[in-house]
Amino acid sequence: MTIDILDLRQVPQYWATVVDRIWQAWWRPYGAVLGDVELALSEVAAAADFPSFTLVAVDAGRFVGTVTVIKDDIEARPDLRPCIAALWVDPAGRGQGVGLRLVRAACDRLARSGYPRVYLGAKLPLRSYYSAHGWTLLESGVGTDNLDVFVRALP
Repeated sequence: MTIDILDLRQVPQYWATVVDRIWQAWWRPYGAVLGDVELALSEVAAAADFPSFTLVAVDAGRFVGTVTVIKDDIEARPDLRPCIAALWVDPAGRGQGVGLRLVRAACDRLARSGYPRVYLGAKLPLRSYYSAHGWTLLESGVGTDNLDVFVRALP
């Protein structure tokens, strides 16, 4: 697998796919419509006062994953920022380091912008994944979704 990590603003042909994956994984189960995700992602793409961005992983022109960085993503902890959000790897690309590469690229970009750390919220089944890949658990059982809150120091 030869993976390229690209900014979604530079490869708009993947826009609909990213919107669909985010909607299916996190928004649809809560009753949101596809247009809600499109609006939110448009705001990320247009953000000028904060380094919000969405990255996509592409293998030979085929979408395999995405991650977004936003100001804050943990509703119960809005002071923890910036946040990694919506990390998604298509099933065919899982277990091949795609998610790690997406997160590394996002963290590298934040570090170049001068941020000393980054946060994320995840559900309990993902605790071991994030703990094994350089994230420190700050607290658990946060908010209505009982999230684990992680932090990672940036170089």
